[in-house]
Amino acid sequence: MPTAPASSAVEPTPPADRPRRKSAARRGRGDRLASLLRVGETAVGNGLFARRRLKADLVISEIAGVVMDDYPDDPSYCMALPSGRLLEPAAPLRFLNHSCDPNCELFYWEDEETNQQEDRLWLQTIRPIAAGEQLLIDYCWPADAAIPCQCGAATCRGWIVDPDELHLVEDSNAGGG
Repeated sequence: MPTAPASSAVEPTPPADRPRRKSAARRGRGDRLASLLRVGETAVGNGLFARRRLKADLVISEIAGVVMDDYPDDPSYCMALPSGRLLEPAAPLRFLNHSCDPNCELFYWEDEETNQQEDRLWLQTIRPIAAGEQLLIDYCWPADAAIPCQCGAATCRGWIVDPDELHLVEDSNAGGG
């Protein structure tokens, strides 16, 4: 069962003895993503757009990528995992942009018996998305990493920051930095 929004998931490295058709299954995953999504230009760089209408609560995909122990030189796309490790997502899901009024969320699967979260992230819609509409998530960055927001949403907080930490950014800026 999905938990609250977080960040995204990684495909494990397959053992050398795993059948080759697993590779074909992964290509199938990419074909499915390509049939649902496209990368396109936005005012802030690349973004991810729906090719067709997507229904609410649709689990689009696990977020594949490279799992790391330490931040890379450019951590722009990194997502935190429950273990404290980081996920550097692969295209196309690395191009999810921020909005203070998102239409998607990232979540972890949680084992209902142990309440432990897997070190894997998934992308899910939280409302219907029209063909051509950009897929957006709320980055919910901590206050010490907040930057001015350019999302343009009617509910824009003015900062890319966790809503629970917005007061820390506002207090810091009111005090002159």
